[in-house]
Amino acid sequence: MRRTAPRPPAMAEPAASGPETGPEAAPEAAGAAVAAPAAPAAPAPVPQPTLSTEFAFELPRGYVDESGTVHRHGVMRLATAKDELVPLRDLRVQENPAYLSVVLLGRVITRLGTLPLVHDGVVENMFASDLAFLQDFYRQINAEGHTRAGVSCPHCEQPFEVELGGSRLGES
Repeated sequence: MRRTAPRPPAMAEPAASGPETGPEAAPEAAGAAVAAPAAPAAPAPVPQPTLSTEFAFELPRGYVDESGTVHRHGVMRLATAKDELVPLRDLRVQENPAYLSVVLLGRVITRLGTLPLVHDGVVENMFASDLAFLQDFYRQINAEGHTRAGVSCPHCEQPFEVELGGSRLGES
């Protein structure tokens, strides 16, 4: 569709030789002023969901190191399958299954206050309330925020929730 009338033949530009002459020629060659077609817009990039793998926490009481410094702020990372399997080979865990949470937390806590390194020796010297807090925090971040699932009774089909978390860290 032309937006302006064609030029009279007397004012027409000389025809160019080559394949761009004739009715299929570009609008400039035909002497018509036509707006350039709008280029199709590039599709907007689809934002990729990000996976948080580290989570900050604050201990209720705090770990007290040898010099008496209290460390309360820390970071725990998501556990891997290896994190849950390796402690099972530990002799302390084999002798006392309750020790599993200590070894496991020692693997997944990446920072605690200004301590240069967090390991199971640090975790085993924490107050019981801080240990319980960390066990709950571990379950929460590794179960995407909750450890309950909606189910329904097979007999009456009444819906209800069940707790999926085990009694000890590392169980389900």
